Amino acid sequence: MAVPEKILPFGAGRGLLLLGLWLAAGTAAGQADSLGGIAGKFVRYEQRGPQEKLFLHLDRPLYLSGETMWFKVYALDGTAAKPLALSGVAYVEVLNAAHRPVLQGKIALANATGQGSFLLPASLASGAYTVRAYTSWMKNFGPDAYFQAAVTVINTAGASGPAAGKDSAAYDVQFFPEGGNLVQGLRSKVAFKVTGRTGAGVAAEGTVLGPDGAVVARFATLRLGMGTFSFTPAAAKAGYTAVLRLGPQRTISRKLPPVYEQGYVMRLENSSPDHLTLVVNATTTQPETIYLLAHSRQKMAVALQAQLINGQSGFVIDKSQLLAGVSHLTVFNSRQQPVCERLYFQPPAHALDIVARADRPQYAPRAKVSLQVATPGQPRASLSMAVYRLDSLNQAPAVAIDRYLWLTADLKGAVETPDYYFTAPGPEAAEAADNLMLTQGWSRFRWADVLAASLPPLEYRPEPDGPVVQARLTQAGADRPRAGVMTYLSSPSRIIRLNNSLSNANGLVQFELHGSYGPQELVLQADPQQDSTGQLALLNPFSTQFSAAPPVPFRLAPRFLPDYAKRHLQQQAQGVYFGKYRSRFVVPPADSLAFYGTPDETYLLDKYTRFKVLEEVLREYVPGVLVKIRKDGFHLMVVDRTDKTILKENPMVLLDGVPVFNLNKLMALSPLKIQKLEVMDNRYFHGLAIYNGLVSFTTYRGDLAGFPLDPRVLVQQYEGVQRQREFYAPRYDTPQAAQSRLPDLRNLLYWNPDITTGPDARPVDFYTGDQAGRYLVVLQGLSATGLAGSTRFVLEVKPAL
Repeated sequence: MAVPEKILPFGAGRGLLLLGLWLAAGTAAGQADSLGGIAGKFVRYEQRGPQEKLFLHLDRPLYLSGETMWFKVYALDGTAAKPLALSGVAYVEVLNAAHRPVLQGKIALANATGQGSFLLPASLASGAYTVRAYTSWMKNFGPDAYFQAAVTVINTAGASGPAAGKDSAAYDVQFFPEGGNLVQGLRSKVAFKVTGRTGAGVAAEGTVLGPDGAVVARFATLRLGMGTFSFTPAAAKAGYTAVLRLGPQRTISRKLPPVYEQGYVMRLENSSPDHLTLVVNATTTQPETIYLLAHSRQKMAVALQAQLINGQSGFVIDKSQLLAGVSHLTVFNSRQQPVCERLYFQPPAHALDIVARADRPQYAPRAKVSLQVATPGQPRASLSMAVYRLDSLNQAPAVAIDRYLWLTADLKGAVETPDYYFTAPGPEAAEAADNLMLTQGWSRFRWADVLAASLPPLEYRPEPDGPVVQARLTQAGADRPRAGVMTYLSSPSRIIRLNNSLSNANGLVQFELHGSYGPQELVLQADPQQDSTGQLALLNPFSTQFSAAPPVPFRLAPRFLPDYAKRHLQQQAQGVYFGKYRSRFVVPPADSLAFYGTPDETYLLDKYTRFKVLEEVLREYVPGVLVKIRKDGFHLMVVDRTDKTILKENPMVLLDGVPVFNLNKLMALSPLKIQKLEVMDNRYFHGLAIYNGLVSFTTYRGDLAGFPLDPRVLVQQYEGVQRQREFYAPRYDTPQAAQSRLPDLRNLLYWNPDITTGPDARPVDFYTGDQAGRYLVVLQGLSATGLAGSTRFVLEVKPAL
């Protein structure tokens, strides 16, 4: 192996020190670096903005149709795993096997956390579903960056979903040459993965046959259906075949990937406790400078260069320079083309220590459970907690937050038993982790985009203060955008809110909604003096791109039919006796002050003489507004108190917050429907708009009182951020409550998404139900310093004597 000509650890020499810093966009990108510009371009790509990441703690992995799914959202910096308060709303969806959303919600985020729930429809079919979550900013980086978790839904009311067949021996076998390709004459390590119908790893052993049928390698799985073997491909055009034995009665054959005549291969060796050695071999015999970049979660860690001599070279990597979790090791040739890549996993050195102790080893039905929860060594941590019954239907717990952040979030496929790679000691665990990395393939982003001469602008912006409503204004009857038109968004209400936006070159307008909860009616309209014929169309805020990951297999198991029936009866009983508590919501704080603040004039019309014509109301006791009649009808003019002048143009006139530009129609409205009138007696600056005063009418119900809007106005139903549903659990803290004859058959005993802890223990109390059995307590969370952690333990509930 040739000795590297120059080893440049990240942060040393030729300006590479700048690469580790978050600088203003383009500062480091424009500087030359010792890797032919590769490192600088990567930093430019990295500096487009923070890598936001979401994690959802779901209350359990399996639900019945008709039950409530609870979850907490954690928002983090994807590189350092620290809380990141970049976005004010998260988009959460439940997708079926066909990637069609069956439930969608907008979840308000505050201080980098949020909480929500979905009431699963009783008609929802049995199957494997995917819960995914993302923000507007995350849509810039594709659906593979979204949070995704598999859940199972069972519809016990009917036999929905496919039943398991007698022959479930359908196997998927994949081969992954280390570095990416098999190259003629170059010895390569090849990882393989064997999975069954359910997606779980299957034990296998076998041989690799050459074109002439001779055995060139033998192999066997190490753990979870994964393993490796090494061989030297002798010919490029002739193929190689693997023959696998899966038990005594089944043998299958699969083709290996093609062999190339020219190329590069890589081999990563764990050469010492502190260093890795990356060996590169190539078919070329000409001297060549090659480069290595090691990066984690779009953050560069190591930048090296070496000389390829006689087709051999290598790099020495200091493990301490690699970030915790999954690192991408990419080798580039002298033409700055990525030629080899593989992954390396380094478990995090520290995790959030969550200590939870129960006051008793076991409990009776309807007994109080008292836990003491603390996070030693941390001044503050945000936790969530779920307690649910373990039965034959509940599978292993979903992935925990620390396992997700440091492992599964950076891998394309499903990871079976991720806990193993964090807790198992010894060389076999390290080899199993390396097999997992080898079977994960190449980067999720395209190096061509990273190394391009310029980067395209990011399409989506963060939403720091809540949802941003977007719409597009086009010419009527055509798809041509209308630019430079003032557009207004409102929602009929007694709380007066108004947003405006100027359409850009693409006809796009956007409005920030603050404190918008639950369903409402949106009214969008363009200023008719600028555009009286344009058409507005509301844009879907949810992502329409989906990950290419295969759907999780699902089969109803006949052996569980008695368990399905039991859970069905339990759910029905809970619905009858406690169903009224499922739709209790926390009332969000409401700011009743209008967007324009305190008005200069306020009139409660019931305190005045009631006139039958609105013109008389304005003329008789609203001195700040003058009524004029011209050839085209009514006009209003506000008296500017500041300048003591009359503003010549119509003011902004609102009815229940909705702009009204046809004053003739408004003046025909019966004043008996109006409760309140407010006036701003001067010019009012609102965003990019300037109003010649403002006159606001409010009806008794805030519903426009039958006022007909212009046909060109877009009126559309809209779902704001989700209102927080209250989790209900009975408390048996009195003799009367403990002796209640109502059956308590809860499978989810407790859910609390808002536990704040520190080094001192905090008490958490709840009550058991009537079902004896084992209950899993799951606590997980994130500290303010970026430590993630989780803990699980089991509570025993014994039958009553």
